[in-house]
Order: sequence, then C-alpha cells, then structure tokens
Amino acid sequence: MAVKPVVLALSRSGEPVAHRVAAVLTAAVHGREGRVDQADAFFPNALDHARDLFAAGVPIVGVCASGILIRAVAPLLSDKTVEPPVVSVSDDGAVVVPLLGGHRGANRLAAQISEALGAVAAVTTAGDVAQGVALDAPPPGYRVRNPENAKAVMAGLLSGAPYQISGEFDFLSGVMALDNVEQAPPTRLRRLPHTHLGVSLAPVGDEASGISYHRQEVAVGVGCARDTDPEELWNLVLTTLRKADAARESVACVVTLDLKADEPAMQVVARRLGVPLRVFSAEELEAQTSRLANPSDVVFAEVGCHGVSEGAALAAFGDAGRLIVEKRKTANATCALAMSPDLITEMPGRARGRLSVVGIGPGQAAWRTPEVSRLIAEADELVGYGLYIDLLGPLAAGKARADFPLGGEEDRCRYALERAGEGKNVALVCSGDAGIYAMGALVFELLDRRPDEMGVSDAARRVEVVCSPGVSALQGAAARAGAPLGHDFCAISLSDLLTPREDILKRLRAAAEGDFVIAFYNPVSMRRRTLLAEAREILLKHRPEATPVLLASSLGRPEEQVRYRRLDELEVDEVDMLTVVLVGSSHSRLARLGDGPRMYTPRGYARKIDGDLAG
Repeated sequence: MAVKPVVLALSRSGEPVAHRVAAVLTAAVHGREGRVDQADAFFPNALDHARDLFAAGVPIVGVCASGILIRAVAPLLSDKTVEPPVVSVSDDGAVVVPLLGGHRGANRLAAQISEALGAVAAVTTAGDVAQGVALDAPPPGYRVRNPENAKAVMAGLLSGAPYQISGEFDFLSGVMALDNVEQAPPTRLRRLPHTHLGVSLAPVGDEASGISYHRQEVAVGVGCARDTDPEELWNLVLTTLRKADAARESVACVVTLDLKADEPAMQVVARRLGVPLRVFSAEELEAQTSRLANPSDVVFAEVGCHGVSEGAALAAFGDAGRLIVEKRKTANATCALAMSPDLITEMPGRARGRLSVVGIGPGQAAWRTPEVSRLIAEADELVGYGLYIDLLGPLAAGKARADFPLGGEEDRCRYALERAGEGKNVALVCSGDAGIYAMGALVFELLDRRPDEMGVSDAARRVEVVCSPGVSALQGAAARAGAPLGHDFCAISLSDLLTPREDILKRLRAAAEGDFVIAFYNPVSMRRRTLLAEAREILLKHRPEATPVLLASSLGRPEEQVRYRRLDELEVDEVDMLTVVLVGSSHSRLARLGDGPRMYTPRGYARKIDGDLAG
C-alpha cells in the first residue's frame, strides 16, 4: 500500500479501539464530529467521508459496523485490482473483517490488527482460509510471474488435485501442508547462475499451468545520451537480462544518475518492467568507483562520476551487492546488473520528484474529482494558499503543508518545484481548475526559464509534473444557473495586477462585439472598483439592457449565493472578489420555472424545432 491507511472512529464506544489500531498502523484517526472526542481530523458525515477516502485510493479501517462501510463505497466499486483495502473492526476490538481488497492488503491489515488486539480476523478469501496465503499476493520481495494462473491453481488445490512445489517455499508452508501437495525433486527447478525462481507450484505433469514466483533481487543500472530512443535502451536491457539468465520479474528497480531522472527512455524501461525508477547523486555513484569494472574518465568529466550504469547498480545494494553483468553498451546507452544477497523490500536511492498541480474545485468534496483526491492522498507535502488547503478537510490531516498568503503565487510555485526537485511527491493545491487563472501556467513559465533567467534549479526542472483538472468557478456558476454556456463563451479576468488595463479593455470590446457569453473572474478588489462598471457600459453598446447577468458567490460552500440581475442594473457594490459574474449574450434567456429562474443560452435548436412545427 503506497498510501497510509486512515482509521475511522464513529462513536465514543469505539474511540479507544480506533486509537489502538492507529498506533499499530502508525495511521491517523478521523473522527465523527460530535461523537468522538479526540482525532487527528473530524468529518461531519461518515458515508460521504468514507466514500471520499475510497475514491482517493486511501485504505480504510473503520471501527464501526461493516454495513456502514459497505453502503459508503458500494456505488464506487468497479475494479478490484486497483481499489484500496477496506477493513471493519468491531467497537470492542474483538472482530476484524477485511471487506474489500483482501489480496491488496486488507487481509494483511486484518492479521496485523487482530494480532495486536487479540481479536479474531474474519478472513473469507478461499486461499487464505485453506492455505493461509493468497497465491496472487506473495509477500514483499517476491513477484508473480504468471498471475493469470492463480485462480485455476487455487481451484485445483481446493479440489484435491495433485500438485508439486519446488524451491524456497517458506511463505507457502500452508500449501505444503496439504495432503495433495508434495515437494518436487530438486532437479525440477533449474537454478540459474545468478538469479533463480523462488517458488514454483504446478499440477503434477503440467508445469505450464502452474504459478511461479521470482525473488526480487536484481537492480538494472542504466545510462544513456539525452533523448535516446526508448527502444534502443529497452532492447539493451532485455539482452543484458538474458545474459544473466535473469527473468524480468526478478528486477526490483531501475537505477541511474539523478541527472537522468527525466529521461524518457528510462521512464519507458521502468514502466515496462513494472518497477520504480530510483536515482542517485553523482557523489553517491562516485563512491562506488573502486568497485567498478569499467571506470571512465570521460564519463567523470561529463557527469562527475566514473560510471553510471555500473555505479548505480552497485549503489542500489551497497557493499552487499555485486555486479553480475558488467557494463554493456550500444551507440547511446549502457546497462549493468547487480544482485543483492537479500530480497529487496525497500527501494534504494530516491524517487524522481513529482509535482501534482491540482484544482480542488470551488471547495466542496463532492465537486472534487477522484483523481485529484488520489494525487493529494499520495502527496508527501501540500503547498498552496492556506484557505484552499483547509478546504480539503480531513484529506489534508497529518500531511506536511506549506501555506502561502494571497500574493505569494510565485513563491509557492517555486517552493513546490524545488521540494519536488528534492525527490518529494508534492501537491500544489489550487481552487477551481489549476489551469484557469491559477498556478498551472506559472509552474510551466518557471520551468521554461533557465536558472540565470530567474527560473528554477536544474533538479526542479527534472521533476515529473502532473496536471489534473478541477471544476472551475465558471463551470460551477454555470451549473447553478442552468445552461448559460450553451453557446460560444469566453472568460476575462478584470485584474490589472499582471495584465495592462488597455489589454483588458481591448478584450472586453472584442468579446462584446462578438456577442460571447462572458465569465468575469476577479471582477473587483479593495482598490479596483471601476473596470466592472466600464465592462457593463461597453457591453450595453452591443446587447440589450435586459440581458441576464448571474452573480455567484462562495460556490459549493454553506454561504453560497446565486442571484440574477439585468445588465443595466448591475451594480459594482454588490460584487466582491469571491463573486463570479456571468453576463449572457444577446440570445441568453431566463426560463421562469416553478423553482425560480434558470439561465440558458440557446444554441440554435429553436430553428429546427420551429421548422418541425411549421411542417
């Protein structure tokens, strides 16, 4: 599980158990408001909060009735291979039930919790009940070669069919104890020169239908020239693995110099192998010089260490590791392999940093996308305007955060990029959509500048940048109104802090003449009160006085306000900096409905409807 579990406490009767479970898992406790006295974060509605956590990919341990968790996540169930674990614990701590994700960590969580509490773990997955292990979820350090066979093997074992097991089968001791399973002769599992199959479990006489596990004990060290063709590096890695008789499943990680963290070819290799890319500094690789088989002064002059692929492979496992394939090279790439004497369960080096630029919508969790919630849950640190981070509620609890004031936009973007450059997973939190009048453009502007042009450091320029969409204020206001954006529209910011006033007026005149529906962002501020009035006068030259105008404030929050005005009655004093102003085109209308007026802009279907009527 890449994301820490959250323990939910719904009542005072279960609160002591929740804190005991949290201590075992080193996890945060989220408590129901008014029903729990102590928690790291509080939530008002259990079903909504559990659903939000599940959508974000956060493992859930609820000290509550199982039915509460089931009802919460049921609408979201779709793919058991990616969904997070969900575990329920009785208020008295006597019973632990893994409800979902048994083979994705729920059974392990249940076992860990039940052992600490002296409880009963009510595990129901067939393999765990019969053999004490899930065949498709081996312990850390092993990898399944052919997981598609697991279901058939499990069924065969349960039916009593004869099976043979070969190799190091400690974690399959429960399987070995079955009457229909025998240990195969030692010769059946061929030991390879450097790395070997850890375990093989197969029907007697039908090895192809069995399931195999590899020990993850190999590091693939790689180096390449800038913009090397990914296929060149990939083919080199495959031939190097074949030279060692090492299966792809025995690879624990791909390792290289940190200067190559953003190299596309290396991303492709790590992704195809299904393992993380880890990086080391030149100083860390230079420390391996005495152990290199092929040190190079040319490489040292270029990047500050005497070997990249060999040095990285050796650095991955420290003094205990050894080269099993020396550097092999093509025109633009190098590859070497190192092997550890132990199973690799913790990754060496550091990750390539990631900056997730996320828009959380207007504020309410229901309008936040699951992808944004997941990126926030995965982040090591949250960066943003303090109010926006606060709007995340319990999702931000327990995370490192760097709050910046309004006006500190450049500082917060620089800070977020530099932290990601240190190998951190950082989320830059914006309201609405991060790419609409928010931090997205500034992030890329800084990345596009060299350090001597007031850009960011080289390390920051190598980070992975992920942009995830959010519900913009424009969309939220339009949805509350009805369908005012049904035809051509545009957005104009009336802030003249970064845009010259004359440019704003030029765009206003063009939008007015073009008869666009217009969404005004930043319509007023404490010192800027005239541009909105000027915009009104410009628009009145091109559209009727009765043109509908929507004023929407604090969208998605308890204090939300939505109201309508005629264009000629729009007053600056009833607008503040939290208001989105939507001005209709000459075709926009207010439909007078029983629940009140709804604004829409017809797209032209009326001509078709009227034509059908005439016919």
